[in-house]
Amino acid sequence: MTVALILLALILALVWARRHWGGFAAQRPSDYAGANGPVFDLRTHLNGPMICEGVIYGPLGRVTSRFQAQIQATWDGDTGRMEELFTYDDGTTQSRAWALSCHADGHLSATAQDVVGTAQGITSGPALQMRYRIRLPEAQGGHVLRAVDWMYLTPNGTITNRSRFYKLGICVAELVATIRPADGAAQIKLTGSKT
Repeated sequence: MTVALILLALILALVWARRHWGGFAAQRPSDYAGANGPVFDLRTHLNGPMICEGVIYGPLGRVTSRFQAQIQATWDGDTGRMEELFTYDDGTTQSRAWALSCHADGHLSATAQDVVGTAQGITSGPALQMRYRIRLPEAQGGHVLRAVDWMYLTPNGTITNRSRFYKLGICVAELVATIRPADGAAQIKLTGSKT
């Protein structure tokens, strides 16, 4: 082997190791078990009218889009419905309705019209991890991406959301957002719901 091939193999091994043992991909729900602060309970913390604001980064790390979303979540015991209406900085809108099910062991499952199959999640301490496959709108190519969402509950009840989207194992987009309860004066109307 030449020195160049050895160096290339070493670089690839380091990239692989960082991807699997460091940073975003290395997080596990168990890392947050017993962490200080409130425990993330979807039925409590993702409930009622909420406002979400965030940015989407492209594969080169630059912001490609900014958005605001109105969210309305309702629960009946361990099953819930969360409706989202996104407005992007270019004026386009997108809606999504999640059907959520919480399980006694901290796991959850969820479906939505653009999710392929069923999303699987788990809460641990102040954190929630969810994994799923999502189909992009046809205007954006209709690609199916693998998504990994992490939500972190802050002491004041705001939720910080960080998500990565992968195609063929390569991160093609990242979303960072905050979700907080809408103020008492906010009126949110989504698919006929009004609060």
